[in-house]
Amino acid sequence: MIEPIFDATFHDHSFGFRRGRGCHDALRRVEELLDAGYVYVVDADLKSYFDTIPKDGLMDLIKAQISDSSVLKLIQLFLDQSIMEELTEWTPEAGVPQGAVLSPVLSNVYLNPLDHLMAEKGFEMVRYADDFVILCRSEFAAEAALEEIREWVAANGLALHPTKTQVVDSRETSFSFLGYSFRGRLRFPRAKSHRKMMDRINELTPRKSGQSLEVILQRINPVSQGWFNYFRHCTWNIFDAYDTRVRKRLRRMLLKRHRRNRTRQSRTVRWPNAYFTNHGFRSLREAHSRFVQSLEGNLLTGEPYAGKPHVRF
Repeated sequence: MIEPIFDATFHDHSFGFRRGRGCHDALRRVEELLDAGYVYVVDADLKSYFDTIPKDGLMDLIKAQISDSSVLKLIQLFLDQSIMEELTEWTPEAGVPQGAVLSPVLSNVYLNPLDHLMAEKGFEMVRYADDFVILCRSEFAAEAALEEIREWVAANGLALHPTKTQVVDSRETSFSFLGYSFRGRLRFPRAKSHRKMMDRINELTPRKSGQSLEVILQRINPVSQGWFNYFRHCTWNIFDAYDTRVRKRLRRMLLKRHRRNRTRQSRTVRWPNAYFTNHGFRSLREAHSRFVQSLEGNLLTGEPYAGKPHVRF
């Protein structure tokens, strides 16, 4: 009931937890700004945002839009929920319960004044929940934007992470936003996202697995496809790395099973890439190639696929 009331007040550069908007919309806006010359980026990180939102300040913002006492009481009860931790029950003085139905909209409500302030100051800010960046044309403007952020955050009971908040020239130094790492015209999964995917591949391809290759591939393929659906806009050669990792792990597993076979052939000769394709392996590199070739813009312009650094959001 309250979502449409507040959503009407939210700024256009807020993309998180809003109907009809998603991560790729926010990433697309970042890319548009980078292409337009906004290459100096304030990479900001709010420290423990959901756990530190001041309840009184949040309720003041809610009361500015809602006057129904029963609704306000219900929201207050939601914010004052007690927490059970190691058999001890306590009520936090600040914060919004994470994972609850009201948390997304309330988190946007508290940062909405910051969205409008930055827009009024002429800064290009892109925000998804508590993850946001400000893109500027000059380093001076970026430093000024960061100072505005620091002042607002301090005045509103929040804190910036001291080591994760910085100003970067995106042409030389990468910055991360919503799982992607941007540097120049390159797009990669950020280091944490990359490690998570590699760890998942290792988990699904144990050397001593007793399952058939087909069964293992049936477990790998949905994970790879889900990962690809989000990171399909990355620089094309990153997909080769994941394919190579999967095949390497599978060859290692097969070699373990055939350790008594003393043939001197290399693993890639004994089990070439086509071998895994024939058993159902879905290559991310090939999926990316099909994705690029299916884009209407590439078909109309006739631009070749090879050499494209990434696909636009």
